[in-house]
Amino acid sequence: MDGYPSNQSQAPFHPWTEHNGWSAGPQPPCDPVPGLRHLHLGSPTHRGARADSQPSNCPSGPPRQQSIPSSHENLNVVPQTSPAEDVHHHLTHNSLASIQGTPPTWLNPTLNGPISPVHPNACAPALVHHGPQWGVPQPMSPCSPHGPQESNSAPFQPLYPQQSRFTGPQSPLQRDLPSSLPVTGPCVNQGAQSRTPEAAFGGVHMASPCVSPPSLPGGCSQSYVSPTSPIQQQPQWALPPHGSGAEYGCTPPSSSTVDVNTMTQSPSSESRYGLDPKLLPSAVGVMAEDRAEWEGKVFVSEPGSPLPPLPTTSCITEDRGCAGPGAVHSISYCVPCEGESALLSHLPLGALLSPLARPNAGERPLPTRPESECMRGCEACGASMCPAMRWQDCGQRFHCPFCGKLSDVPWQHYQPTKGVEGVRVDREQRPELCMGSYEILHDDKDEPAVLLLAIDVSPSALRGGHLEFITRQIRTLLAALKREDGGGQSDVRVGLITYDSRIHLYDLGPTRSRPHMMVVTETEDFQLPLTEGLVVPLQDCIHSVDSVLQLIPSFSPDCDTSSGVPIELPVKTGLSILQAMSCPGKLLLFHSAPLTQATATRSSGFFGSSKPKSIFEPPDSAVSLAKACVVQGCGVELFVLSRQDVGGAWPGHVPYLTGGDLYVYDHLQGEMDRERFSTDLKRTLEAETVYKAQLRIHVSKDLRVSGCYGLFIPGDRPSHVALAMLDQRTTLAAELAHSKALDEERGVVIQVAASYSGPTGQRRTRVHTLTLRCSRHLLDTFRHCQAQTLLVFYCKKMYCAALERPLQELREELQMELTETLACYRKHCSSASISTGQLVLPQFLRALPVYINSLRKSEVLLPGLHSSVHQRLQLRCQVLRMDSRSIATHFYPTLLPLQTSGPQGPAEALRCSAASLEQGGLYLLSGPLALLLWVGSQVPPQALLQVFNTSCFSTLPSGETKPPALENPLSSSLRSLIYLLNRQAPYTRKLWVVKQGDSCEEALQRHLVEDKSPNGGASYADFLYHVHINSVRMRQ
Repeated sequence: MDGYPSNQSQAPFHPWTEHNGWSAGPQPPCDPVPGLRHLHLGSPTHRGARADSQPSNCPSGPPRQQSIPSSHENLNVVPQTSPAEDVHHHLTHNSLASIQGTPPTWLNPTLNGPISPVHPNACAPALVHHGPQWGVPQPMSPCSPHGPQESNSAPFQPLYPQQSRFTGPQSPLQRDLPSSLPVTGPCVNQGAQSRTPEAAFGGVHMASPCVSPPSLPGGCSQSYVSPTSPIQQQPQWALPPHGSGAEYGCTPPSSSTVDVNTMTQSPSSESRYGLDPKLLPSAVGVMAEDRAEWEGKVFVSEPGSPLPPLPTTSCITEDRGCAGPGAVHSISYCVPCEGESALLSHLPLGALLSPLARPNAGERPLPTRPESECMRGCEACGASMCPAMRWQDCGQRFHCPFCGKLSDVPWQHYQPTKGVEGVRVDREQRPELCMGSYEILHDDKDEPAVLLLAIDVSPSALRGGHLEFITRQIRTLLAALKREDGGGQSDVRVGLITYDSRIHLYDLGPTRSRPHMMVVTETEDFQLPLTEGLVVPLQDCIHSVDSVLQLIPSFSPDCDTSSGVPIELPVKTGLSILQAMSCPGKLLLFHSAPLTQATATRSSGFFGSSKPKSIFEPPDSAVSLAKACVVQGCGVELFVLSRQDVGGAWPGHVPYLTGGDLYVYDHLQGEMDRERFSTDLKRTLEAETVYKAQLRIHVSKDLRVSGCYGLFIPGDRPSHVALAMLDQRTTLAAELAHSKALDEERGVVIQVAASYSGPTGQRRTRVHTLTLRCSRHLLDTFRHCQAQTLLVFYCKKMYCAALERPLQELREELQMELTETLACYRKHCSSASISTGQLVLPQFLRALPVYINSLRKSEVLLPGLHSSVHQRLQLRCQVLRMDSRSIATHFYPTLLPLQTSGPQGPAEALRCSAASLEQGGLYLLSGPLALLLWVGSQVPPQALLQVFNTSCFSTLPSGETKPPALENPLSSSLRSLIYLLNRQAPYTRKLWVVKQGDSCEEALQRHLVEDKSPNGGASYADFLYHVHINSVRMRQ
């Protein structure tokens, strides 16, 4: 599926595939779903149409034999909503009537392999259309190429100049696939008057229009064959609006509505197997349907509630006994009772946990209860009180669903029960009894958190010229800090450190007339000379801090740091200060000197996946330092002011393992870099952060926590996680497994309790509890899963597994899990009348293939030629830190068209494909880490003038830019849209202008996830076809 570089390891052969992906030699046709022929989920009309349209070459009489779909069969997408309703999306391959001899090179620019013929007795499902003169076989006039050169068309010119560099050796997965669609029979030559899909070939109704070569974006020309060529292009058929419980087929367009001669398509978005990408399930459509269903409405979270909104949909949640999806989002809201059923479905069990998730606008704030007034939880397992506890003996005891034991109720909190269900009479007055999320305010209190500032004053930093700007920004933000309650200046305690090859400490005590600096030269065995005055409340030392920051740019370089400064030196100093003061805190580190290698240099394994530990695994010294920071509650935020993509040690291990972040800049020379630094620093200082967090995950006694994935140091038990710093964006993925069969009546209960210390030292515990249903039917499990939730879970699991396992193995596992899931659904949950040419998808997992494919070909799991090790390391940690919404938009960015003429209004998102881009349009692509503005070569000069203040496309600069503030509707709309998107992004982004045909267009191509990626990742259409073929084979 993916094109790998020459020095990358290849996947082994799978027992369920042949050498070229098709069966070797003639074999009798077989039925892929033999055990479900008594079931039929289609409507009577559909059944009749399918029976009447049986191909003439199929054996007559029951049972009807089916085979793997060949190149000229119809691939139908069938998302199912219920056992009695089928939703059919007929996806028809490009009509490749016949290929005499060797397939053309343009049809398969990357993989070249033999084509196995289709078995002559194979039955191809006919295209069904309920309407006049449609689906009736028409005779075709056979023809053959006039010469051998006419059977092969000219090769495609790549849309991007770099595309030809990624055609490397084939992996076994590529060798498992046919190099092109295997087709047989004579070619078809039809005139322009016969552009209707009425021709029948081999029992399959196909369309074979004669088209002229369309133009491609970027100035490339597409060389289709002449009308006499055996290779024909498929007309674009439109799908009717989606709905539940209806049958959808391809409606043949009229000549007045579709002109195939004017269609343009990028080679990177074309399918090697002839699938029309426009007819595949759309992630954009799924998100639009979910927004239309939930935006502006209230989702009631209670036991037995329906599926919640997607993470990308803003919705108000009402807590009625279950935590909202923003805090605990289950992967499946109906858990299989048997462990064997869970393994059979290949759907993971677990939940996404965001303990400090901020409530949406319009939601009630989280209720807080003092510890003395709150009821205690289970004494045996330590679970907190929740609505899932069952009361017995008139309220004197309660049964814990997590351990199955009984606990007595203290007499101070006793209240009788009422009704048959045994509900306490004070249930509505106690949040811990009636709400899924609440917070406990403990009586004990820790030391308040400290803010430490460590600034690099090495000779390279002093020569860089950016220290004055940095210190000025710090002074401004410190003066603007407010108290936690919003009144007066903040009373946070502040400490200041400067360093080169030595450590400079500052006594900021208010009793001194001016601050005193102390220089520590012995850094190997570092010890604090004193502790008094190192940390002082901001309101008492604001003038001293301000005076030191003003003097820092004028320091004289009096030591040699040409060999670099280890990042561990200031981190150990800050940790020593916090340990001496017995308090948690946040360390802001501003580093400019070259980074030294903490451990011996190891092979990077840049392209290879045989030793991924050398890339992603942190060195032992960084892990030991991070563990000490976690114990003390020291979070590190690192600002690297000199980018080093090649060479040197990567400094991000300690910041990310302590709950912090890494920000990298290019010497802060440009205006946009300085604006980004100011925004990042302000966001870091004003972020709502807690310290010394302890997360405890409890599940029903018949389940266990088998794994927990995220940016933290794993402990002895996956159900217990320790974090030095925790914020509202932190999201973990917990994986569950069966210990024994579940009780269908009791259901499943998941609880996460996060205990932490606030900025003022107040200890709190936030409790989230979610109750789920159980079922013995696999169909219920598939009905209650969502594609975006599975994407987030697989992303966190695979990115964490990259520390120990080869990347090729992870990509294969993702593909295999999806294939097994679709095969299981096809066998156990779909109709027996479904043919092999139909792709069957669960209703809420329609977008899962495109998400999984985007994850497989991401830069972390499939590096490209232009990906540095530092970039991949930071990208992995950035994605692991993201919440569910950001991860979903990262792997499927938002592509918005801009109105170049007429009134400006809200634009609907487009599919992430080059086919969505028109030469005369402006498009804004937004992801958590990218903001790109694509400018077509045929954009009207007036639109260019309104946006960039220039009307010439050739003189328009590409790359990082800031759009000018012009007084016109188009410029105002663009700047407002960028501001809104930046507010929703977790990181500050720079706007990049990408011109059509420019060399930097590859940056946009990496984000068009439905197309073939520059690093060799397969397109969405090819990946879906490959998964479908293998899922059918698995059940034969």
